[in-house]
Amino acid sequence: MPGTLQMPVDDPHSAVTPGYRRDLGLRLLPLAWVVIVSVATPLSADGPPRRGWSSDLLAHIDAWPHAEQDAVVTVTPQGLRVEVPAGRAYAIAAASHLALPPQSGRLRVRVAELGNGGKWFIRLYGELRQPGMHRTVGVAQDETDSGERIFYLDPRLVTLPDVPLQLQLGVEGPPGAFAVFRDVTFLPAEPRANRQPRQHFPPGQVDIAAVELMPNLPEPFELIDWRAKAQAYDRFVFNLRATGRFLPLLWLDDAHLNLDRLTFGLPSYVGSPDQRAGVVNSQEGINCMGAVLGATLAGIDKSRQEHDYVAMCEAYFNTRNGLNLVLNRQHAATGGSFWYELFPHIVFYALADRYRSHPRLAEIMRITADRWQEACGDLADEHDIPSFDHTSFDFSTRRPVDNGQWREPDAAAAVAWLQYAAWQEFGESKYLAAAEGCLQDLQRSSDNPYYEILLPFGALTAARMNAELGRSYDVDCLLNWCFGISDCRGGWGVMLGNWGGYDCDGLLGSIDNRCGYAFAMNTFVQAGALVPLARYDTRYARALGKWMLNVANSARLFYPGALPPGHATSEDWDGDPQHVIAYEGLRYAWQGKSPCATGDPQALNWGPKTDLGLYGSSFVGMLGALVQPTNDPRILQLDCLVTDFFRPAAYPTYLCYNPYQAGRSFDVRVSATPCDGARGQGGDS
Repeated sequence: MPGTLQMPVDDPHSAVTPGYRRDLGLRLLPLAWVVIVSVATPLSADGPPRRGWSSDLLAHIDAWPHAEQDAVVTVTPQGLRVEVPAGRAYAIAAASHLALPPQSGRLRVRVAELGNGGKWFIRLYGELRQPGMHRTVGVAQDETDSGERIFYLDPRLVTLPDVPLQLQLGVEGPPGAFAVFRDVTFLPAEPRANRQPRQHFPPGQVDIAAVELMPNLPEPFELIDWRAKAQAYDRFVFNLRATGRFLPLLWLDDAHLNLDRLTFGLPSYVGSPDQRAGVVNSQEGINCMGAVLGATLAGIDKSRQEHDYVAMCEAYFNTRNGLNLVLNRQHAATGGSFWYELFPHIVFYALADRYRSHPRLAEIMRITADRWQEACGDLADEHDIPSFDHTSFDFSTRRPVDNGQWREPDAAAAVAWLQYAAWQEFGESKYLAAAEGCLQDLQRSSDNPYYEILLPFGALTAARMNAELGRSYDVDCLLNWCFGISDCRGGWGVMLGNWGGYDCDGLLGSIDNRCGYAFAMNTFVQAGALVPLARYDTRYARALGKWMLNVANSARLFYPGALPPGHATSEDWDGDPQHVIAYEGLRYAWQGKSPCATGDPQALNWGPKTDLGLYGSSFVGMLGALVQPTNDPRILQLDCLVTDFFRPAAYPTYLCYNPYQAGRSFDVRVSATPCDGARGQGGDS
């Protein structure tokens, strides 16, 4: 029978409850957790004195001495006019040495006129977060309407209030395109009623700075059935007999690039012309293997369907070209981008862990682990610590690649995870040594190395090694990097804020891209990587639980039907009446709608006919596996084991977080299979 158990927040081991399937009533203390088993004009404080920003400066031409691309800047009765000159594609007017009003949290812009095909934008430039490090924040971009707009400013983007900044007002378009800025006013942040100051501080818990800025009770709140969503997605996209525009999505591939048998393909977006036609080597491994893994985590055996889709994933082991690596295409090269070359390995290794009946997966895992272990040696310094502060690694030349445009240093996190998984699986000390070297590479960085999706796997690996091997890696630094703002990729990080009346906190993407552009794939995968961390370092259980409550709520906005009509870009496609395919991303605003479910294809016009992205939707099974409801919709039961790959045997372990200001009783559901009948309740987590 259900019972009530008072859960003391200072006892991380008090709630592992092995036994038969039943409802277990728990009492959780308030706000507590429990683990149940651009313009390059340097600015300096030494320059001219700062002046406070005022919209009146739009009427003074001498306030805008820094012009980019020979901008034609004039003052008119309507405001400051910025025009693209002949032979150029954009123009910027810049006012420097500005002091923003204190507590600025929003920017109100009034554009009096926009003409000749122009799109206006606004940026901030200067030492925004670190002394000596000049950065650009894109507040508004590709705006095509005149009138009034208000933009949200993430509080983490500008954290040095005493350093002068530069305001850039610009227009893109053909020569003669122009915009007239009538008013630009910095406003205080809107208070968020559901972000009440914390009154309870559970002993032993450590905050994650960004999570503390998220609401305790996100609104409007709606918890969808993520497991059912993942299972419905699997049924829809793997249906060869689906009919309609752009359907079926699945095709069978008999190209035999790496295997002498049939494989399969899925498009990365609905309406991808080459992929829908089954063009050889057009399908992406991240998407296809991700769909198999996502379904697996949601409880579907993908090896026992109409086809053995698990065995088909072996096709991404590139043997024909001699690389012997799991890559994003069945025929691919290395040296282009670390994350595209490492994330397919992570997904493949996860499949190897879940499908022990397929020994070839383990064989491929060992071969590729050897390849990356050798690469660590090629990248190592005199102290045997590899450096991943590069764009990629070319396995043909055995040398790092630097393209001069970006770096992906969090590759060290992915290789650490792969090598630690290989050590757990095969027991060879060389893998453990490589994992340690990779984590040491991460730890010696003074900058946030987050590039795309790899860093959370390093945080998990560090926590595991601390718990299992007695190491002392700085998990706090790694976690705060995962939730902070990247130093190697502009404003990459975890979202904060209410977008158009919807709390969108916790999603992952580009913070400063038009005030926020979150991506489904990155959000789902970071959740899968970090929830297990609470098992190994219970100090972060409360923070991770709070974050996941926000994610489980806001991630529904990626899906068609979650927002009012007009707040999505591909509403004309009616082939998915159950709304199981998510949009690639969610923007703070797009074409005057906030928020807006959208993606890159329509905005950039580069091929696919919709912004509905399978490559992100394929990982919804991670949320489907992690998030289980209790009888209180705002107290989640998070499964800490289901995405923790290559782990030793463990009791069923769940994390529950109470977001309320008062204690709550709730019911959780435990396994129908006895874990250890002799021990009864209170087993060690």
